[in-house]
Amino acid sequence: MHFDLADLRLLASIAATGSLSKAAAAVPVAVSAASTRLRLFEQRCGLTLFTRKADGMRLTPAGRLILEGARSVLSEAEKLKETLKELSGERRIALRLSATTVANSTFLPATLGPFLADYPEVDLQLVEQKSSEVLRAVQSGESEIGVYDGNLSTGGLLSLPFRDDKLVMLVPRDHALADHQVTQLRNALGFAFVCLPAERAMQRFIEEMATKYAMPLKARVRAPSFDAIAQLVAQRVGIALLPEAAAVRFVQELPVRIVALEDAWATRELRICIRDWESLSSHARQLVTFLSSR
Repeated sequence: MHFDLADLRLLASIAATGSLSKAAAAVPVAVSAASTRLRLFEQRCGLTLFTRKADGMRLTPAGRLILEGARSVLSEAEKLKETLKELSGERRIALRLSATTVANSTFLPATLGPFLADYPEVDLQLVEQKSSEVLRAVQSGESEIGVYDGNLSTGGLLSLPFRDDKLVMLVPRDHALADHQVTQLRNALGFAFVCLPAERAMQRFIEEMATKYAMPLKARVRAPSFDAIAQLVAQRVGIALLPEAAAVRFVQELPVRIVALEDAWATRELRICIRDWESLSSHARQLVTFLSSR
């Protein structure tokens, strides 16, 4: 049976207003044209969708069922219309992703490039936060998507796997710890450290771990990036804690060595979190699928 969106819009408008003339004005079409469209639609259906009375038009039981389907089709058509606008560049899509320092500085930049190339209409804001703050941001709706330390409870958020991450120690080749394959943070707290700025999420986490040993971190220099930290470590300014994914690269380029940490908190699974699948926009769903598949 043939029908078009104009039929469904008219049906929904009549149901909302209870009047053919009001519905015709809202669509808008002439009352005679609206009456003819409704009559032909009912004929094609073989159903009476409205009862006509002096005080207005009311849906029949069959009409209520048809209206439910019509609203669903109209909703999907509107979503498709918006998607077409987005893909044609008529509308920009803003997404907000909260993530830990490690995720933002190592895994996400390389991963997000192909996604943003496929969806040029998307403007993505990356926010760096501690894992607990990431979870709160997603829970409150401040961010659509989060990447957090999977050791934490999500508080009811939907969680998906992303990457495995380890924090390791980066030391100069001739440092006292350089011959150790593995150590604990407590054994290094007597040395000077090259750190990230104190407000960075990863640095706050590391310094919280240090205070558990009642020996605060000796921050000799605070540098803005992992690359800057590695350069300073290579020049014997201090030692540092870095994600293994970043440290491996520096070992190939600089006179530094990696010492593994056997502290349990140093090994972490990074996971993706969202409030729920249905509340995400179509582009946010594509991004979650893209991230979790890699």
